[in-house]
Amino acid sequence: MKPRPERGTRRGAARPDAAPATAGAARRPLGGGRGTPPAKVRIIGGQWKRTPLAVADLPGLRPTPDRVRETLFNWLGQDLTGWRCLDLYAGSGALGFEAASRGAARVVLVEREPRAADALRAVKARLGAAQVEVVQGDAFAWLARSGEQFDLVFLDPPFDGAELARVMPRLAAVLAPGGALYVESATALSPDAPPLSALPGLQAHRANKAGHVHYHLLLLPNRPPGA
Repeated sequence: MKPRPERGTRRGAARPDAAPATAGAARRPLGGGRGTPPAKVRIIGGQWKRTPLAVADLPGLRPTPDRVRETLFNWLGQDLTGWRCLDLYAGSGALGFEAASRGAARVVLVEREPRAADALRAVKARLGAAQVEVVQGDAFAWLARSGEQFDLVFLDPPFDGAELARVMPRLAAVLAPGGALYVESATALSPDAPPLSALPGLQAHRANKAGHVHYHLLLLPNRPPGA
């Protein structure tokens, strides 16, 4: 893989509609948030642009909407060639397959629900996405045994639990210096407050809201503070 350019060269100009992140706790009741999930979502850009992805009918599964993903990948700079990406709560796979479509060299999709994991494998086979690995299992357990580092980590856990608080401390060994972390939550979050503060050094880069969902892009400096 070619060396990654400095993160500042891949983000583009600040968007005027981006709202600053503020502190809060990531929780929502079952059935809240985005409402009834769609039967399908689509890949927004890259080699598989407009490809539909079926959404399994599973409790709590709320795929990231098309327009939110479009905003996120605008923030990221569109081209993810050579990036290593991890989606710890893959669900429909919309985030991970979007990254692969835009050139990511490796994408790991971790999904606990067997039916959702089977659907992800079916999409991988249909697209011929050799760079995508589907792992059926618990996100926390997978992090505990993983020795890899990633340039971009997606976190879109269920809003009705404490998954962010569980996994954030583990990300220190997984998110590469200079890497990016994308988080969805029921409330606005700040890197200076729990649960995000469990990963020291995170910096807020962009944040916005769509309906009841707050979404954040955070960066980890290339060097630890004070180094």
